[in-house]
Amino acid sequence: MPISKAIVRDGLNFLSKLTLLKILNFGQLYISYHVSKFLGKAVHKGEPMTISMEPTTACNLRCPECPSGLRSFTRLTGNLKSDFFRSTIDQVHSKLMYLILYFQGEPYINPQFLEMVAYAKRKNIYTITSTNGHFLSEENAKKTIESGLDRIIISIDGITQESYAAYRKEGKLEEVIQGAKNLVHWKKEMKSPTPFVIFQFLVVKPNEHEIDGLIQLANEIGVDEVKLKTAQVYDFKHGNELIPTIEKYSRYRKNADGTYSIKNYLLNHCWKMWHSCVVTWDGIVVPCCFDKDADHRLGNLKSNDFKDIWRSKDYNEFRSLIIKGRDQIDICNNCTEGCKVWETVSV
Repeated sequence: MPISKAIVRDGLNFLSKLTLLKILNFGQLYISYHVSKFLGKAVHKGEPMTISMEPTTACNLRCPECPSGLRSFTRLTGNLKSDFFRSTIDQVHSKLMYLILYFQGEPYINPQFLEMVAYAKRKNIYTITSTNGHFLSEENAKKTIESGLDRIIISIDGITQESYAAYRKEGKLEEVIQGAKNLVHWKKEMKSPTPFVIFQFLVVKPNEHEIDGLIQLANEIGVDEVKLKTAQVYDFKHGNELIPTIEKYSRYRKNADGTYSIKNYLLNHCWKMWHSCVVTWDGIVVPCCFDKDADHRLGNLKSNDFKDIWRSKDYNEFRSLIIKGRDQIDICNNCTEGCKVWETVSV
């Protein structure tokens, strides 16, 4: 498959933000991770090369496999504040390769979201977000371009309202499509190479027949890339109406007894635990994006510096626990680390 000009531009944009310090830090992370695998003991050097920060836990949709959509959090809900965001970025930006401004919730609900993107841009960090696409009005699309956001993932899980709403409960497909059109329009109008626009299609049983139509729609709009994503479901053991029939798009396999199990074997190591972390809107540091309710709290940035948390006894003990046995950690039991999650289609 030929590589599109948009993908090349996006790659060059990412490379333009690298520094010698960031590259050396990556080397420390990579070597210490593989040393840990070899020794069977957690050894860690370096600082995170990527961080996810949560703009908000609020969402306008009611997706059935999402804590935000289900309104099922036991942790506090709220919006990330820009002053706290800036203070955190100031601590980590020199070695940070990219910043994911998304965890739970819909980022554009936070009124300071694009202001935070612009700040990260000024700190020479490659920025990424993921949105359900309902807030990309003409005004917001233009402001998104102006913010300097590098990459945006728009979730579009169907090309008919019926199939789309099977998962994106209370969502309106026509608003998502118009939002994508607004973004592409303003990119062209402002002659901006960014953001790199991705349609993310969560392949589930109600929409699996629409993949070809999605690619055609993305072409018509001028989207840069389509990502076909496998769906994580919580209640999968006895089957689930969302599990697709197309085997390669399912994270789960059907066993001889009719039950289902996750495809990938839980290896006792995890790259994410060496190079990244997640920060909730209120400053709680958690190990990864599978800890949606922040059960595994490794520190609080409202009361501690980032480096102190990253090097803390609690964090090192969690990395050691990963090496000893991931099957003993609840958030790892439905994890897809090592399992193919994406299929990318250039458009």
